[in-house]
Amino acid sequence: MAVPRSLVLITVDCLRADHVGFLGYPVATTPFLDSLATESFVFRNALASGIPTYYSLPAVLASRYPLSLGRDVIGIAPGESTIATELKECGYKTAAFIAGNPYISRADGYGDGFDVFRDFSSLGEMGFRAHSGGEAKPSLRGRTNQILSRACHSVPGLGAAYDELYFQYCQKLSQNRVESLETLRRFPTADVLVDCATAWLGENSGGPFFLWLHLMDPHAPYYPKAEALQEMRSRLSAADSRDLNSFWTRNDLGVGRLQKKCSSIESLYNAGIRWADHEIGRLSKKLAELNLWHQCAIAVTADHGEEFLDHGGRFHSPLKLNEELVRVPLLLRVPGYCERRELHRPFGLIDLAPTLLDVLDIPTPASFRGRSCWKEYGIDEGGSQPVFSECAYECTNPLNAETRLAPRLLAVRKGEYKLVVNFASGTEDLFDLNSDPKELRPLPLKPASDVRRNLLECAKKHVTDSYKTRDWDLRLAALARDLRQEWAQPIPSRPN
Repeated sequence: MAVPRSLVLITVDCLRADHVGFLGYPVATTPFLDSLATESFVFRNALASGIPTYYSLPAVLASRYPLSLGRDVIGIAPGESTIATELKECGYKTAAFIAGNPYISRADGYGDGFDVFRDFSSLGEMGFRAHSGGEAKPSLRGRTNQILSRACHSVPGLGAAYDELYFQYCQKLSQNRVESLETLRRFPTADVLVDCATAWLGENSGGPFFLWLHLMDPHAPYYPKAEALQEMRSRLSAADSRDLNSFWTRNDLGVGRLQKKCSSIESLYNAGIRWADHEIGRLSKKLAELNLWHQCAIAVTADHGEEFLDHGGRFHSPLKLNEELVRVPLLLRVPGYCERRELHRPFGLIDLAPTLLDVLDIPTPASFRGRSCWKEYGIDEGGSQPVFSECAYECTNPLNAETRLAPRLLAVRKGEYKLVVNFASGTEDLFDLNSDPKELRPLPLKPASDVRRNLLECAKKHVTDSYKTRDWDLRLAALARDLRQEWAQPIPSRPN
């Protein structure tokens, strides 16, 4: 059977596995991917190696666990082997188009190996509202609110009332500003990236290529394309979306209040998935028009999932490693394999890069920690190998180097059992995902339990191996890069 000449990798930010049709979701979020799944390998239990993005993508691109170079290293290290660097050395043309995620940039090493790397990081590029890492100086109204808020929260029972009044006041003010979904959106939508990708393909389709797209359409704040809302038969307007997003980000509300808006928020999230799916279909059509469809392997997955109060939380902070956050969709279409084949065993995204290189018949570099699951006649299910997901607990701002040194949060999955070890609190949670798929009833932690003992041994070996096999040259190169970037920042002026 012929080996594919080229590779397209698509990662969709925040796309949880149970919100795609080809994995059983009843809402029509992914009609194109559902059709693609009929001729693809479908991984029913693909697991991110970390959350959020800065802990997940090193495994996807470099087949390296996020904390294996040290908890204080973020991104791809200078000189580290990735899918892109390996394929570029083999003569592939390479391009990446990233929808403005601030943690996927040249500064973090993700541009290495790409002939073209466009991350849409410039403020206002292409007309969208880019995220700025700086903090704006509070306005007079903002400073007044801070003073009143502190005063009211010092009086029992008054703080909640003030929070509600201030929220309603802000909502009233925003009603006077007529905004569209386009002006509210923080990131460029998938059509912007697909336009760039199709233009690049038109000029670079004469030989083997590697194309990576990272789409942000399902990412918060949830402002999908109006066309996607129409396709999903949603009546939510731009004003509705603005109010919902404002409500959803409130930190003064309990789960009960938030739950009342959860279904509407999920509708916005689902519309974002639908638009990503639509544009993946448009990219695939372009590949067919260029006679590349039968020469190109395509992998579609996510960096991590998203929580909608499943365990009382929202978004995807590194505070937990539940299934809604680590279980992601993954399908792999390889020309010549025309039927859907489902793979049920847990599959860590640490194994994705070596598998993709194997599909292309490219040797896997020695630095890759994962193993290829590709064999001559398709995917090898293999045995019940442990799958690890990890992050630095509560490191919600990796730009602050101190927070990177937070204790490890580690999940070990083997078969249907999953053990989560929180090194910060010294606690463990053991789950049987066969009888408790939503992780609501932790099993008793019996010291003599064979399952617990086995998973603890796997966890211990993982942490030990992470240190023993650490590449100190890569670690030092990454830390030196961070220092150079820190020193290059302008020094704030001091008042006279």
